[in-house]
Amino acid sequence: MGFFKQGGASSAATPPRKSGVFAALDIGASKTVCFIAKTEETLAGLRPRVIGVGHQSTRGVRASQVVDVNLAVESIRAAVENAERMAGHTVSEVYLAASAGAPSSARISVEMDLAAREVTDRDLRRILAEALRRHHEQKRVLLHALPLSWRVDGHRGVKDPRGMFGESLGVDLHLVSAAADPLQNLISCVERCQLTVAGVAATPYVSGIAALAPDERDLGAMLIDMGAHTTTVAVFNEGALQHVDGVPVGGAHVTNDIARGLSTPVNAAERIKALHGCALDSPDDDQIMIETPPVAGSGAVTMNQQPKALLNAIIRPRLEEVFEMVRDRLDAAGAASAAGRSVVLTGGAAQLPGATQLAGRVLGKQVRLGRPDTLAGLGDAVSGPGFSAAAGLLLRCVQGPSEAISGPPRFDQGPVRIRERADGDGGMKAVWRWFAESF
Repeated sequence: MGFFKQGGASSAATPPRKSGVFAALDIGASKTVCFIAKTEETLAGLRPRVIGVGHQSTRGVRASQVVDVNLAVESIRAAVENAERMAGHTVSEVYLAASAGAPSSARISVEMDLAAREVTDRDLRRILAEALRRHHEQKRVLLHALPLSWRVDGHRGVKDPRGMFGESLGVDLHLVSAAADPLQNLISCVERCQLTVAGVAATPYVSGIAALAPDERDLGAMLIDMGAHTTTVAVFNEGALQHVDGVPVGGAHVTNDIARGLSTPVNAAERIKALHGCALDSPDDDQIMIETPPVAGSGAVTMNQQPKALLNAIIRPRLEEVFEMVRDRLDAAGAASAAGRSVVLTGGAAQLPGATQLAGRVLGKQVRLGRPDTLAGLGDAVSGPGFSAAAGLLLRCVQGPSEAISGPPRFDQGPVRIRERADGDGGMKAVWRWFAESF
């Protein structure tokens, strides 16, 4: 599908690509992932096949914000170069998945008079442009704009109002925005690697594209992406993204709790969590002993022995807090009902044993672990929940996003102004493509 362009000469994944090689970049607080894919023809149509993978421990990024530019650039460059080496192909532009800037949702509902005449393409362009003009949040930029439904004379659920007659036309638009400064800092790091950011997508949105089945997106599902320092959530219903939110707690907070509770270094706590951690109790936990190295400078020279029950008792409250915060924020936003009964967990922190069961208890829903199973060419080592965002970016590029705008966020021109570019290469021409391919 096509878009209103947001700035510059490039736009995000415009209509579905016929062929080409393109790259997805997911910069998290714990790891940076780059996937390079090439489109291939199948009986079901075009799909991406991964031909290069690179992932690197992230340095210089904390809580989705850049704290050391040089270290962040090194992590990005290493991940991209590893993927290029495997693919045998260099890339000059990337599509970026980001939790930077705390992506959040807003809804705008707009009505316009028709005077009992037929709805035309021009009317659809005008009403979408008016909706975008009305939305302006200080120091935030738009990432996504998704028309959820159209109305003619107040009748909701209209898929394509063109050709219908009525007194009024309305649209409900879902807008996803992010704080400008953290996102701009992240994009600047990518550009220092001699790469162009062709588009930015909210992490839980693209993770949902990779990890949710079509039926789940249609009937209602919640995607929870559990990162190192942030946990983000996306709600899907009727095949569309309905809500995006997040909480500033993630897997690194669990690790820090373990380090404090067991008096062990953070690196050791991360290893202990991965090898022995669980969010649920078992009858043998009191008898199973775990060796924990002492904190440097404590004077201890021998390994400590701690029961596994203590480790799990440290992990469980923090994960419960994460799921409770997600539940409360969705309830406050009125988005809980749209999420239906299904929850899918992605992200590196979601792999902790017992996390799905604990989420089910707290949220009162059916929970499973999500993986990017539908993306061709992924090896076992990079097909886990922690790679869903990069995989979803590739799928989105080929399928074509169902949005009214996309592309690199505009940081210096205020709200999107459609009329200023109505005669250019983007703007209205992109809208024509979007209408042609949406219906």
